[in-house]
Amino acid sequence: MDPRDDEIQFDFFDDEGATTESASAEPRVRLPRRGGRGGGLRRPPGPPRGLTPLLRLLALIAIVVAVLVFFGLVIQSCASTSKHDSYSHYMDRVATIAHSSEQDGADVANALTTPGSKTTDLTATLAGIAEQERQNVSAAQHLDPPGPLRDENQQVVEALQLRVSGVQGLANTFKSTATSKAATDASLLSTQADRLLASDVVWDDLFVGPARTEMQRQGVNGVAPPDSKFVSNRDLISEHSMSLVLARLRGASTGGTPTGVHGTNLVGTKALPSGQALSTTGENTVTASPDLKFAVTVHDGGDSQEVGIKVTLTIQKPVKSIVKTKTIDVINPGQDKTVTFSDLGGVPFARKTTLSIDVAPVPAEQDATNNKASYPVIFSLG
Repeated sequence: MDPRDDEIQFDFFDDEGATTESASAEPRVRLPRRGGRGGGLRRPPGPPRGLTPLLRLLALIAIVVAVLVFFGLVIQSCASTSKHDSYSHYMDRVATIAHSSEQDGADVANALTTPGSKTTDLTATLAGIAEQERQNVSAAQHLDPPGPLRDENQQVVEALQLRVSGVQGLANTFKSTATSKAATDASLLSTQADRLLASDVVWDDLFVGPARTEMQRQGVNGVAPPDSKFVSNRDLISEHSMSLVLARLRGASTGGTPTGVHGTNLVGTKALPSGQALSTTGENTVTASPDLKFAVTVHDGGDSQEVGIKVTLTIQKPVKSIVKTKTIDVINPGQDKTVTFSDLGGVPFARKTTLSIDVAPVPAEQDATNNKASYPVIFSLG
């Protein structure tokens, strides 16, 4: 074989190998980088690719939390407003019942102190008042209190039921003792009246106090439980006072002249707030401050209970005198009662005038000369 053939064959394989290597090592086509050194815009460095989803998730969670907090505050505000309205509406309805019951208490006092009243009239009046209180009981039973005040509402019912029992008990006892002269009659009446006093205690201690505490615990502000006083004058329902009421009723029932000694007298008059005692003989200089008042004290000088005593104050003026009248509901033998006159209006300044007091005579009063007094007065601006 010719040596050149060998070379040719050798060259052939070399070329084939080069051809194969060249095919496998063919260079890749690459796109130019953005922002590289060769020019063009460069993208600002950003967070690592693995951190971006996490940040998005955290942002989403923050938005969700903010929305939940917002709606939570809205719901809480609405709930608070609804709670306040619920308590306020309930207390308004209780206040209506409380006012009605207080008026019934005033009617009982008026019935016991009405001059010339007979037993039959009194028992009928008291029975009517008891029926009105039963309506208050029914109204209280039909109230829909907020859940935490259900026990307190029941105490309202209990207090009103005590008032029904007390007033009806007075009516029944007055009727049963109309023709009796037993020494225990007054005690029986006082026992019935004690229920009225107990009703005020129940209302204050078992409704007003606990209801106020519960509303504070619930965060309810600006709502107050209403008061309700059935007995405005404890002296009127005492055993001694009841015995005097019986004596007065029995005298009126017989239609005869009142027995015993009857009469009142004027004790004195003071200017308030200074406490200056007025004199009927000397000139009285009185400072006419905005809160000027006059306190008039009356004494029962007889041995009988007197009721419905009118006391009149008059301040002389050139055109139209100032005239005020107050009533002493009841006064017992040997007792002093004071009535206060206020809201006197424009008194005459820097000129001498007269302030007069007149206590109306009671039935069968023999001497009324000590029921009147006139005081020379000069009002100053101080």
